Amino acid sequence: MGRRQLADTRSYSGWVSDLGPRLRAHGKRLTSQRERVLAAVGRLGHATPEEIAEAVAADGGAPLPASTVYRSLDALQELGLVGHTHVDHRTPSYHLAEHATHVHVVCRGCGWVGEVPLDAADELVSRIDERLGFAADVAHAAVHGLCRRCREDM
Repeated sequence: MGRRQLADTRSYSGWVSDLGPRLRAHGKRLTSQRERVLAAVGRLGHATPEEIAEAVAADGGAPLPASTVYRSLDALQELGLVGHTHVDHRTPSYHLAEHATHVHVVCRGCGWVGEVPLDAADELVSRIDERLGFAADVAHAAVHGLCRRCREDM
């Protein structure tokens, strides 16, 4: 697809130590599978479940079925540790929840994926609220269009 950015693993390791108590507080356990899936998301930055499964398979541990990766992602999302964005009409792209500080932009021409800070959408969010009384969450959004290179090639 496009260029992917690696997450800052320093921040990931900072809160992983309290992951066990957070999971138990929600009636869940810190399984090695969930920990491996979370670590893969932290290393990859943005990734599809298939890419996460590949990263987990390559981490030296036992292979995990795709269903376990999906269940782990669901549990981690319920806890607010990971989030996802639909950058295209296919599989969602998962990321650490603390990484939801931007809006994704996706080129329909070449598939490039970029990011802009959330405040770039402030005016849009304000207008939606004024007109519809709707509080938009653009951290979960992807804006589709054409990148500079594809527009120049037209």
